[in-house]
Amino acid sequence: MSKTLLDRLLTPAGPIDAVLDTDAYNEIDDQFAIAYLLRSADRIHTEAIYAAPFHNAKSTGPENGMELSYNEILHIVALAGREDIKERVFRGSRAYLPDEKTPVPSEACDDLIARALRHSADEPLYVLAIGAITNVASAILKCPDIIDRIVIVWLGGHALGDPDTREFNMKQDFAAARIVFGCGAALVQLPCRGVVEQLRTTAPELIHWLRGKNALCDYLCDNTIREAESYAAGKPWSRVIWDISTVAWLRDTAGKGLSSYLIPAPIPEYDGHYSLDPTRHPMRYVWHISRDWVFEDLFRLLTQ
Repeated sequence: MSKTLLDRLLTPAGPIDAVLDTDAYNEIDDQFAIAYLLRSADRIHTEAIYAAPFHNAKSTGPENGMELSYNEILHIVALAGREDIKERVFRGSRAYLPDEKTPVPSEACDDLIARALRHSADEPLYVLAIGAITNVASAILKCPDIIDRIVIVWLGGHALGDPDTREFNMKQDFAAARIVFGCGAALVQLPCRGVVEQLRTTAPELIHWLRGKNALCDYLCDNTIREAESYAAGKPWSRVIWDISTVAWLRDTAGKGLSSYLIPAPIPEYDGHYSLDPTRHPMRYVWHISRDWVFEDLFRLLTQ
């Protein structure tokens, strides 16, 4: 029997194929997610990694943010000892979607389409996205045939009960978010504020579990502490590492780490709130995360 949309919204039990779409230079948590994914080869085959656009104080614009992210992805891949992945790291969109009908061309868009078409509803390609979802939306616009062949696991937006959903990943490209939420593809949402913000760590924890274990662990530990101390200025701090939640959802086959339920897909509006329509197709909404379960799994894999 072929898998239905509801079947594809379950955590997969067996080994799967996945791609990761990341604005890796934007913050310090994307690096953890890349490393977590690459260390999960026992159950997740990483087919490709895509650089997503971003624009904040770390970049001069979306294209520059994408290029910086591309180089950071290659850096993490090298530290992880996965030179085999380098040829499957692709540049993404150089701009956000101009509207809800026009895809932005990129290597990432074309590669995602090609890989998705080699999959099926029964054996879908899992698309982990932890940045503006421009690349994924562009692929859907360019080739709607991939809709039933992919499962999108996106860290984006805030919790449904939040006063607004102007979260960084979503507000950069509301048009792309509306496409992903409205196209009918299997979608798992990991909301940031109100849900995934539970994934916080501190300097003592990072030093205890990661420092001195290997070059990758040292980079992740020191990069996080360096960034935190640049704004904390000697004050107590904790740092959210929420991008790892997408990989954790795929790894949590026993249901110990993440709790979720099905809801009609909400509509991200351009004014920064969700509209609700009970007749919309279902998606999976993660509402709670066991912070310690996720970090135990992460640290174990990073240090092995």
